[in-house]
Amino acid sequence: MFFQNLPLDLDTFLFINQYLRCQLLDAAMPLFSSMGALLVLLAAALALALLFGGKRQIVFFLVLLAGMGVTDFTSNLVKKQVNRIRPLNAVAETYYQDNGDWKQRPSDFKRTKEVGRSYPSAHSANSMCLAVLAMLIWPALKRWPLVLPLLVGYSRIYLGKHYPTDVLAGWLYGVVTALAVWVIWQYGVRRFLPGMRRS
Repeated sequence: MFFQNLPLDLDTFLFINQYLRCQLLDAAMPLFSSMGALLVLLAAALALALLFGGKRQIVFFLVLLAGMGVTDFTSNLVKKQVNRIRPLNAVAETYYQDNGDWKQRPSDFKRTKEVGRSYPSAHSANSMCLAVLAMLIWPALKRWPLVLPLLVGYSRIYLGKHYPTDVLAGWLYGVVTALAVWVIWQYGVRRFLPGMRRS
C-alpha cells in the first residue's frame, strides 16, 4: 500500500530525530525502546504487587500480558497490510542505531526498500495497552502509567524507527485493544474465577 508522508508528519520527525539531540537522550532513548528494560520493569512491578497485594495480583498481571500479546500480534498483522517504510530506510540524514552504535544516513541517501513495518508502531501500541490496563486494574496509580507510552513513543521517533503518525496510530490502537481486553476480562472471564469478582 502506498503511504503518503504528510508535511507536518515528516517535519516533526526531522525535528525530533535530527535537531533535538544530545548525549543524554542518545543514551536514554534506546532503553525506552528495549524489550529487556520493559520486562525488568514488569518483573519489578509484579514483585511489588505480590509483596503488597497477594497472589491474586498474578491474575491481574496475566491480564496485562494477555492485552499486550493481543496488541502486539494484531498490530503486526496491520503492519503487513500497510507496508509503510521506516524513516531510517526512507529519509536522508536520519539518525539510527546499528548494533548499539549511532549512525546517520548520508544526505544523498535514496530509499531502496519497497515494503516496511513502520505503521503502526507496535512498541507504542503495546506500551499504551499496558498503561491503560494498569490504570483500569489499579486506579490508585491514577495517570502515572501514561508516562511509559509517552517515553516509548518519543524514543521510536528519536531512534528513526517511526514517524509521529506511526506512534499516534500505535497509541490509539493500544487504547482500543486495552479496552477490548478489559471488557472481556471484566464482564466475561473474571466472573468464572473464584475470588476475582471484585478488585
